[in-house]
Amino acid sequence: MTKEYEDIIHLPHPVSTKHPQMAIADRAAQFSPFAALTGHRAAIKETARLTDERVELDESMKDVLSHKLQMIAERIPKQPEIAITYFRSDEKKSGGAYVTAVGTVKKIDIYKRMIVMTDTTAIPIDEIIGIEGQVFETMCEG
Repeated sequence: MTKEYEDIIHLPHPVSTKHPQMAIADRAAQFSPFAALTGHRAAIKETARLTDERVELDESMKDVLSHKLQMIAERIPKQPEIAITYFRSDEKKSGGAYVTAVGTVKKIDIYKRMIVMTDTTAIPIDEIIGIEGQVFETMCEG
């Protein structure tokens, strides 16, 4: 130790007369970890999330789907259960995911090019890659 601080080294700790002393718990909080990268973990997770690319159908597959949609339109009053697989674009990044909606069709809107299911799911016709259901199996047999 150097002699230049010798005159103050043994003095009592100064206590403010204007400000109250901080509680020990509050003083300890000053030294708690600081999260400088708030949201960083969520951003990494979002970047790592995989998306699919949209598949472009050939003309023969488009014709098959068109025929199946026509069959569904004719049978809407009978409410056959069908499964429609379609591409849903991702809202946060390029690409999306293929999802399958299972249920009955409420209506087919040819002007908006949408299928509306009875559970209010709206499916864009141009995004459909597959339609399955028992109604198509019975048509193939007969």
